[in-house]
Amino acid sequence: MSVEISVAHGFDGLMLEVEARLEGGLTAIFGPSGAGKTTVLNIVAGLIRPDRGRVAVNGHVLVDTATGTFLPPAKRKVAVVFQEARLFPHLSVERNLLYGAASRDGLAEMVDLLGLGALMTRAPGTLSGGEAQRVALGRALLSNPDLLLMDEPLSALDRPRKSELLPYFERLRDLHRLPILYVSHDVDEVARLADQVVLLDKGRVATIGPVAQVFAGEGLAPEISRDLAAAVLEMTVAGFDAADGLTELRLGDTALWLPGNAGPAGARLRLRIDARDIMLTEAAPEGISALNVLPVTVDAVREGPSSGALVALDHHGHRLMARVTKRSVRRLGIVAGKPMFAVLKTMAVAAHR
Repeated sequence: MSVEISVAHGFDGLMLEVEARLEGGLTAIFGPSGAGKTTVLNIVAGLIRPDRGRVAVNGHVLVDTATGTFLPPAKRKVAVVFQEARLFPHLSVERNLLYGAASRDGLAEMVDLLGLGALMTRAPGTLSGGEAQRVALGRALLSNPDLLLMDEPLSALDRPRKSELLPYFERLRDLHRLPILYVSHDVDEVARLADQVVLLDKGRVATIGPVAQVFAGEGLAPEISRDLAAAVLEMTVAGFDAADGLTELRLGDTALWLPGNAGPAGARLRLRIDARDIMLTEAAPEGISALNVLPVTVDAVREGPSSGALVALDHHGHRLMARVTKRSVRRLGIVAGKPMFAVLKTMAVAAHR
């Protein structure tokens, strides 16, 4: 399933110019407020007519200004989940789920996927924010769309409710082949969920690519790299040490430690480790509190416009990023090919799980 977007549109004094071809999975449209993220989503949904351009899903043209094609939202087979759940207050959860569905086929599977079994007879007014968003997501999916759009679906929730909802989003991403365009400005949210990222900056695509590549800062302006640079690592849970309250993770053959119980042995876990949370040393450190020390080789050094530099590191084929000062680069002689050690604070790793 492919999504083609090639549009230009004036908004808020800026000109949005986006060209992207996306192949399945969850694609995050990411960037600061005012970058044009929601405008892109509204164009795809049919809520905005672009000044010029074309949008197609799996070859099915939704809008093409060159030919005058514009399908109304109701005919696009595109479902949208907004920041607020927008449930019908006079209908039960079950009736909200079935609103717009052709039949009850798939209802039981959706109820199981989203953990809605205990909520079916409830009224929307009695649901928590996280519960209401799960119902809104289920309703969208039961309409059998070709494409799912999600516009900041977690932004109205507090952190505990976000943590409650994220595992359901991960299950949706992993179990369904439905392409998803997911708008967010939250770095950790995007790192955890996205397969690929379209980074918008002032109405234009700054970069597009796999999530790990984009967060590595490749091809980005120095000021963007400074704010985003991080490692996005897929890891496996090896076990839980109850005595110390630590989870042992495996990055290949390397062990890393994470506070708390991150899940059962064998579970997959994606971590974002901020470049500012990695310290570099020339020799293996001794007598320090940090539990996570990785041997690395410097891939590249990229100096920024002010005092900082971004160092790309390789650990047995896994990309890490470290942000250090230019003075540290000179003092330690950090150059491509140099072997070093990356020190990760255990609590810093925990902050990005």
